[in-house]
Amino acid sequence: MKRRDFIQYTGLGAGALMMPSLLMGNDIPAEALLNPGMDIAIKKRMVDVALNTAKSLGARYADARIGRYLNQYVFTREDKVQNVVNTESFGIGIRVIVNGTWGFASTNSVTEDGIKKATEQAVAIAKANSKIQKEEVKLAPVQSHGEVTWKTPIKKDFKDVPVSEKVDLLLSANAAALKNGANYVNSGLFMVNEQKYFASTDGSYIDQDVHRIWPTFTVTAIDKSTGKFKSRQAMSAPMGMGYEYMDGLASEKLKGPEGLNLYRNSYDMVEDATLAAQQAKQRLTAKSVEAGKYDLVLEPNHLGLTIHESVGHPLELDRVLGYEANYAGTSFATLDKWKTKSFKYGSDIVNLVADKTQIGSLGAVGYDDEGVKTKKWDLVRKGILTNYQAIRDQVHMIDQKESHGCCYSQSWNDVQFQRMPNVSLEPGKEKYSIDDMIKDVEKGIYIAGRGSYSIDQQRYNFQFGGTVFFEIKNGKIVGMLDDVAYQSNTQEFWNSCVKICDKDDYRMFGSFFDGKGQPSQISAVSHGSSTTRFNGVNVINTGRKI
Repeated sequence: MKRRDFIQYTGLGAGALMMPSLLMGNDIPAEALLNPGMDIAIKKRMVDVALNTAKSLGARYADARIGRYLNQYVFTREDKVQNVVNTESFGIGIRVIVNGTWGFASTNSVTEDGIKKATEQAVAIAKANSKIQKEEVKLAPVQSHGEVTWKTPIKKDFKDVPVSEKVDLLLSANAAALKNGANYVNSGLFMVNEQKYFASTDGSYIDQDVHRIWPTFTVTAIDKSTGKFKSRQAMSAPMGMGYEYMDGLASEKLKGPEGLNLYRNSYDMVEDATLAAQQAKQRLTAKSVEAGKYDLVLEPNHLGLTIHESVGHPLELDRVLGYEANYAGTSFATLDKWKTKSFKYGSDIVNLVADKTQIGSLGAVGYDDEGVKTKKWDLVRKGILTNYQAIRDQVHMIDQKESHGCCYSQSWNDVQFQRMPNVSLEPGKEKYSIDDMIKDVEKGIYIAGRGSYSIDQQRYNFQFGGTVFFEIKNGKIVGMLDDVAYQSNTQEFWNSCVKICDKDDYRMFGSFFDGKGQPSQISAVSHGSSTTRFNGVNVINTGRKI
């Protein structure tokens, strides 16, 4: 199980206990988050020490990343604060190519002596690796950017907001949930600031300031007469935004079926917690689904996870090539399928894109962690598999000459490698709303929010649950359902896609803690879509009779 799955499905209390070990860093007081850190001129001087040392030792390529990673997590349960965690991690990672082979080393001693020693170690590792390297590393060319900067376009820096204000918000959401029928509620705020300075022998010096935020909760209602309990998670999204995401702007809210509130670039946590408690209680008496074939109407919060597992991961080139077999398997989307230029990944209306530039997304940066300017590209166009996700030392394997710009490392202490960019389903071109879609369904289920899931080692056969489910009959929602999960395989599922709502319904959701690699690293990635319909999908009943 991935670490992000552990946090999502075992509750925020457990998540609060494990967070300090999830990300590197030293505990610091909240006010220390406001320290501006190392001056950019000093950073430039330090990375030049690494690059010059590497070249003097025979490296044909080198890059250096100075990283300062600031994290704040606030956790509450009912009327109590469980934990407030503030961490800082600071150091430099140096990557070199010597004798056609990669070498990497890192240090938290960001001084001339410390950097020289780490660079010498990286070179020594490359030389040792070269004795068993069968083919030389081939790097796609990259533009020299000179000295450039990029910042997440935030309006409110979370570091400037008092912890007391964050606690008050969480406790207000908890109180609203308890008032409306919840027996238990956990809530939390995850806030991250990555300050990254990258330089390479290609001539780039890139300073980036990246912000992310994720508010979330789980409410639980109990039927004390039977001991039965049901939960409902938040309909929030982790976002590449500042604290302004917590403003709860009415202009960024859509009304969904059965009073469901659907949020885009602004989130009202108290409002969502209120409805969550009511819906958790409703689930206690909701009708258990009858297994069979249904047309599924999937809202973006839910569909984001399905996109992540059935599109994002299987189209990672290293997974396709078998390099990632030890962690969640390889991929059914092998090169022979791509080479036909006719492999039907989905129906004709399915257009899936990778995008590291989308404002507000978790994966948005100006440049990736090997100095490539980020971009948007097609993965599936009109249902046909057209491309993968690849970085500088991979693209020659698919006869391409330019990196896709999706290289990432979770910290200065870890080597960068290919990571999933934002992967999204393009909205429909014609005006078409959720209400229009529901009116067109005779026998179906509307699913919102994410639940438990499983997918096989080829990212092919899968099962997905959700948070809330509503039965559709003859174009109308007739009540809540429970015990719902659907089964399919990736190709069958995406080829059953028949209708997509337009851009007015488009929203992003994603993962704050997507895991990959050996040893594992985490990253954040968004998945956008509009509400989408899939016809004739197999639905099972997950309930257990006691």
